[in-house]
Amino acid sequence: MKKIYQSFLEAINSMEDGATIMVGGFGLVGIPENLILALVETNVKHLTVISNNCGIDDWGLGLLLKNKQIDKMIGSYVGENKEFERQVLTGELEVELVPQGTLAERIRAGGAGIPAFYTPAGVGTAIAKGKEVRQFAGKDYLLETSLKADYSLIRAAIGDKDGNLQYAKTAQNFNPMMAAAGSITIAEVEQIVETGMISPASVHTPGIYVNRLIQGKQEKRIERLTIKQEA
Repeated sequence: MKKIYQSFLEAINSMEDGATIMVGGFGLVGIPENLILALVETNVKHLTVISNNCGIDDWGLGLLLKNKQIDKMIGSYVGENKEFERQVLTGELEVELVPQGTLAERIRAGGAGIPAFYTPAGVGTAIAKGKEVRQFAGKDYLLETSLKADYSLIRAAIGDKDGNLQYAKTAQNFNPMMAAAGSITIAEVEQIVETGMISPASVHTPGIYVNRLIQGKQEKRIERLTIKQEA
């Protein structure tokens, strides 16, 4: 049975300045909202954050950015975050932009214990600068290293007391692979059930990858609201 925390601050209390963290989600979908809010309260500094993007100005990882808690961001999309843009242009934030498929595979490889792999994505672009290029079957491929983190903060719909997780729909984006790539994985779940209540066929992340569990409700904000216009 995994330890189930009652406080989000308690769940992340071992995190220190300079930590490397992975944060699940795509835009605002599937992000661990409450764990991020707890991080803002701790004021832990000099973080390296690995995530698809950095939220929006007033929610998600954008809150950590606004609070000057992130030194480096590794992601695939800048998004619509004005503070992100400002910090990059002023040199306050170091950014490593990675093609989205490459980012996903670097994280997956980290969780699988694979140190590096070759990919055609990025060959002949600025991304290839300083990296090894090798030919396979007459085609150039770029060597990319895997990614791991001190902590992975992830979001799931259901978790059982042994840490087995089930995600809802598109919240499966980066969460499952990040769960495997963190030295300490903290899962924020909407519902905690008894072990065995999740069908084995419906387990998306086995409990062996999860270290800490906490239950919490989310606001689930919409990143960009689009309403059908009447004719």
